[in-house]
Amino acid sequence: VQLQASGGGLVQAGGSLRLSCAATGRTFSSYGMGWFRQAPGKKREFVAAISGSGGSTYYADSVKGRFTISRDNAKNTVYLQMNSLKPEDTAVYYCAARRGISYYLQEDDYDYWGQGTQVTVSS
Repeated sequence: VQLQASGGGLVQAGGSLRLSCAATGRTFSSYGMGWFRQAPGKKREFVAAISGSGGSTYYADSVKGRFTISRDNAKNTVYLQMNSLKPEDTAVYYCAARRGISYYLQEDDYDYWGQGTQVTVSS
């Protein structure tokens, strides 16, 4: 599986962005997908995850109520809609995939990673 993340950019605090992650392969629905982020000088952290069917999702407390993860299995794409952005959301955002029908929360759970897309939120 190869992953290509896109949609990052510069936005003012309070604004919105939608990240996309396109995956290769014909069994996309067999993969749990996740979004992680890494701010400068910090460890990569979990943001959100979604099960293969899209029926189950999980969020980090820091983004709950502001971010929404979704997927379109017909398009082999997972999305991260980010609203009410804050300067502390500034980071490189990575999508990740792991074969399995559930959602997964740990970085080590994932086998495949995208290249990352920069999100910068100005105050």
